[in-house]
Amino acid sequence: MFTETQIEELNKSFEKATPAEIIKKAFVLNDKAVVTTNFRPYEAAILHAVSKMESTIPVVWCDTGYNTPQTYKHAEQVIKDLNLNVSLYVPKQTSSHRDVVMGIPSIDAPEHALFTEQVKLEPFKRAMDEHKPNVWFTNLRQGQTAFRNSIGIFSLSKDGVLKVSPFYFWSDEKLDAYLEENNLPNEFKYFDPTKALENRECGLHA
Repeated sequence: MFTETQIEELNKSFEKATPAEIIKKAFVLNDKAVVTTNFRPYEAAILHAVSKMESTIPVVWCDTGYNTPQTYKHAEQVIKDLNLNVSLYVPKQTSSHRDVVMGIPSIDAPEHALFTEQVKLEPFKRAMDEHKPNVWFTNLRQGQTAFRNSIGIFSLSKDGVLKVSPFYFWSDEKLDAYLEENNLPNEFKYFDPTKALENRECGLHA
Protein backbone atom coordinates (compact mmCIF):
# COMPACT_ATOMS: atom_id res chain seq x y z
CA MET A 1 0.00 0.00 0.00
CA PHE A 2 2.79 2.44 0.92
CA THR A 3 6.40 2.42 -0.23
CA GLU A 4 9.39 3.17 1.97
CA THR A 5 9.95 6.35 -0.06
CA GLN A 6 6.40 7.53 0.69
CA ILE A 7 6.92 6.81 4.39
CA GLU A 8 10.15 8.83 4.39
CA GLU A 9 8.40 11.75 2.69
CA LEU A 10 5.56 11.65 5.19
CA ASN A 11 7.98 11.70 8.10
CA LYS A 12 9.87 14.67 6.66
CA SER A 13 6.66 16.59 5.97
CA PHE A 14 5.11 15.99 9.41
CA GLU A 15 8.15 16.12 11.68
CA LYS A 16 6.99 19.44 13.16
CA ALA A 17 3.24 18.76 12.89
CA THR A 18 0.83 18.60 15.82
CA PRO A 19 -0.75 15.26 16.78
CA ALA A 20 -4.09 16.53 15.42
CA GLU A 21 -2.51 17.35 12.04
CA ILE A 22 -0.85 13.93 11.90
CA ILE A 23 -4.09 12.12 12.76
CA LYS A 24 -6.03 14.13 10.19
CA LYS A 25 -3.50 13.27 7.49
CA ALA A 26 -3.66 9.57 8.39
CA PHE A 27 -7.44 9.55 7.98
CA VAL A 28 -7.07 11.28 4.61
CA LEU A 29 -4.65 8.57 3.48
CA ASN A 30 -7.05 5.81 4.54
CA ASP A 31 -9.99 5.89 6.94
CA LYS A 32 -10.10 2.14 7.67
CA ALA A 33 -8.28 2.56 10.96
CA VAL A 34 -7.94 1.24 14.48
CA VAL A 35 -6.20 2.55 17.56
CA THR A 36 -4.59 -0.01 19.87
CA THR A 37 -4.10 0.36 23.59
CA ASN A 38 -3.03 -1.54 26.67
CA PHE A 39 -3.89 1.34 29.02
CA ARG A 40 -0.30 1.77 30.10
CA PRO A 41 0.86 5.26 31.22
CA TYR A 42 -0.05 8.11 28.85
CA GLU A 43 -2.39 5.99 26.72
CA ALA A 44 -5.25 8.37 27.47
CA ALA A 45 -3.53 10.96 25.25
CA ILE A 46 -3.64 8.91 22.04
CA LEU A 47 -7.15 7.65 22.81
CA HIS A 48 -8.38 11.20 23.36
CA ALA A 49 -6.67 12.65 20.30
CA VAL A 50 -7.86 9.96 17.88
CA SER A 51 -11.40 9.56 19.22
CA LYS A 52 -11.83 13.34 19.22
CA MET A 53 -11.37 13.26 15.45
CA GLU A 54 -13.29 10.01 14.83
CA SER A 55 -15.54 9.06 17.76
CA THR A 56 -16.46 5.59 16.46
CA ILE A 57 -12.95 4.36 15.63
CA PRO A 58 -12.44 0.79 16.90
CA VAL A 59 -10.25 0.77 19.99
CA VAL A 60 -8.44 -2.57 20.14
CA TRP A 61 -7.57 -3.56 23.70
CA CYS A 62 -5.52 -6.75 23.98
CA ASP A 63 -5.67 -7.56 27.68
CA THR A 64 -2.99 -10.06 28.74
CA GLY A 65 -4.99 -10.96 31.84
CA TYR A 66 -2.15 -9.81 34.10
CA ASN A 67 -2.97 -6.12 34.47
CA THR A 68 -2.91 -4.53 37.90
CA PRO A 69 -6.18 -3.56 39.63
CA GLN A 70 -5.14 0.06 39.12
CA THR A 71 -4.82 -0.45 35.36
CA TYR A 72 -8.25 -2.07 35.11
CA LYS A 73 -9.83 0.79 37.09
CA HIS A 74 -7.98 3.31 34.91
CA ALA A 75 -9.17 1.56 31.74
CA GLU A 76 -12.78 1.60 32.88
CA GLN A 77 -12.56 5.32 33.66
CA VAL A 78 -10.99 6.24 30.30
CA ILE A 79 -13.44 4.08 28.35
CA LYS A 80 -16.36 5.74 30.11
CA ASP A 81 -15.05 9.32 29.99
CA LEU A 82 -14.16 9.17 26.28
CA ASN A 83 -17.08 6.90 25.30
CA LEU A 84 -14.66 4.61 23.48
CA ASN A 85 -15.73 1.98 20.97
CA VAL A 86 -13.69 -0.82 22.58
CA SER A 87 -13.07 -4.25 21.08
CA LEU A 88 -11.59 -6.45 23.81
CA TYR A 89 -9.29 -9.36 22.98
CA VAL A 90 -8.02 -11.78 25.61
CA PRO A 91 -5.89 -14.96 25.53
CA LYS A 92 -7.68 -18.22 24.86
CA GLN A 93 -6.44 -19.60 28.19
CA THR A 94 -7.13 -17.86 31.49
CA SER A 95 -4.24 -16.50 33.53
CA SER A 96 -5.26 -18.75 36.44
CA HIS A 97 -4.95 -21.85 34.26
CA ARG A 98 -1.64 -20.68 32.81
CA ASP A 99 -0.28 -19.92 36.27
CA VAL A 100 -0.72 -23.58 37.16
CA VAL A 101 0.91 -25.05 34.04
CA MET A 102 3.51 -22.38 33.20
CA GLY A 103 3.45 -19.35 35.47
CA ILE A 104 5.17 -16.21 34.14
CA PRO A 105 8.47 -17.44 32.67
CA SER A 106 11.62 -15.35 32.87
CA ILE A 107 12.82 -13.94 29.55
CA ASP A 108 15.64 -16.51 29.53
CA ALA A 109 13.30 -19.48 29.95
CA PRO A 110 12.42 -21.64 26.92
CA GLU A 111 8.73 -21.14 27.72
CA HIS A 112 8.89 -17.35 27.42
CA ALA A 113 8.30 -17.29 23.66
CA LEU A 114 5.19 -19.47 24.03
CA PHE A 115 3.98 -17.31 26.92
CA THR A 116 4.35 -14.13 24.83
CA GLU A 117 2.58 -15.78 21.91
CA GLN A 118 -0.34 -16.82 24.12
CA VAL A 119 -0.91 -13.63 26.09
CA LYS A 120 -0.01 -10.95 23.56
CA LEU A 121 0.79 -11.96 19.99
CA GLU A 122 -2.12 -14.33 19.30
CA PRO A 123 -4.84 -11.98 20.64
CA PHE A 124 -3.31 -9.11 18.69
CA LYS A 125 -3.16 -11.11 15.45
CA ARG A 126 -6.77 -12.17 15.99
CA ALA A 127 -7.77 -8.52 16.45
CA MET A 128 -5.99 -7.35 13.31
CA ASP A 129 -7.39 -10.27 11.28
CA GLU A 130 -10.91 -9.31 12.33
CA HIS A 131 -10.62 -5.56 11.81
CA LYS A 132 -8.24 -5.64 8.81
CA PRO A 133 -7.15 -1.99 9.23
CA ASN A 134 -5.07 -0.05 6.74
CA VAL A 135 -4.08 2.49 9.42
CA TRP A 136 -2.98 1.62 12.94
CA PHE A 137 -2.72 4.43 15.51
CA THR A 138 -0.41 3.74 18.43
CA ASN A 139 1.39 5.70 21.14
CA LEU A 140 4.95 4.64 20.34
CA ARG A 141 7.49 7.32 21.19
CA GLN A 142 11.11 8.04 20.47
CA GLY A 143 13.35 7.02 23.36
CA GLN A 144 11.29 4.01 24.49
CA THR A 145 13.42 1.32 22.79
CA ALA A 146 16.23 1.16 20.25
CA PHE A 147 13.81 -0.09 17.62
CA ARG A 148 11.30 2.69 18.27
CA ASN A 149 14.05 5.28 17.91
CA SER A 150 14.36 4.25 14.26
CA ILE A 151 10.78 4.27 12.99
CA GLY A 152 9.49 7.86 12.94
CA ILE A 153 5.90 9.12 13.15
CA PHE A 154 4.85 7.02 10.17
CA SER A 155 6.09 3.47 9.66
CA LEU A 156 4.95 0.16 8.23
CA SER A 157 4.02 -2.85 10.32
CA LYS A 158 5.31 -6.31 9.45
CA ASP A 159 2.02 -6.83 7.58
CA GLY A 160 2.22 -3.56 5.63
CA VAL A 161 -0.27 -1.60 7.74
CA LEU A 162 0.48 2.13 8.04
CA LYS A 163 1.46 2.63 11.67
CA VAL A 164 0.96 6.17 12.96
CA SER A 165 2.45 7.52 16.20
CA PRO A 166 1.14 11.11 16.57
CA PHE A 167 3.01 11.76 19.85
CA TYR A 168 6.26 10.21 18.61
CA PHE A 169 8.52 13.15 19.52
CA TRP A 170 6.71 14.12 22.72
CA SER A 171 8.34 13.94 26.14
CA ASP A 172 6.64 12.79 29.33
CA GLU A 173 6.48 16.42 30.39
CA LYS A 174 4.61 17.47 27.24
CA LEU A 175 2.22 14.56 27.66
CA ASP A 176 1.66 15.49 31.32
CA ALA A 177 0.62 18.95 30.14
CA TYR A 178 -1.67 17.47 27.46
CA LEU A 179 -3.39 15.24 30.01
CA GLU A 180 -3.85 18.12 32.42
CA GLU A 181 -5.13 20.46 29.71
CA ASN A 182 -7.73 17.91 28.61
CA ASN A 183 -8.61 16.69 32.11
CA LEU A 184 -7.41 13.16 31.34
CA PRO A 185 -6.31 10.60 33.94
CA ASN A 186 -3.03 8.71 34.05
CA GLU A 187 -1.90 5.57 35.86
CA PHE A 188 1.62 4.30 36.46
CA LYS A 189 0.99 0.99 38.24
CA TYR A 190 1.15 -0.97 35.01
CA PHE A 191 2.60 -4.45 34.51
CA ASP A 192 3.58 -6.14 31.25
CA PRO A 193 4.33 -9.82 31.94
CA THR A 194 6.19 -10.24 28.61
CA LYS A 195 8.83 -7.63 29.44
CA ALA A 196 11.53 -7.82 32.06
CA LEU A 197 12.81 -4.35 31.16
CA GLU A 198 10.95 -1.23 30.08
CA ASN A 199 13.16 -0.83 27.00
CA ARG A 200 12.55 -4.36 25.74
CA GLU A 201 10.26 -5.02 22.75
CA CYS A 202 7.44 -7.53 23.21
CA GLY A 203 7.11 -8.55 19.56
CA LEU A 204 4.10 -6.52 18.38
CA HIS A 205 6.13 -3.73 16.81
CA ALA A 206 9.61 -5.05 16.06
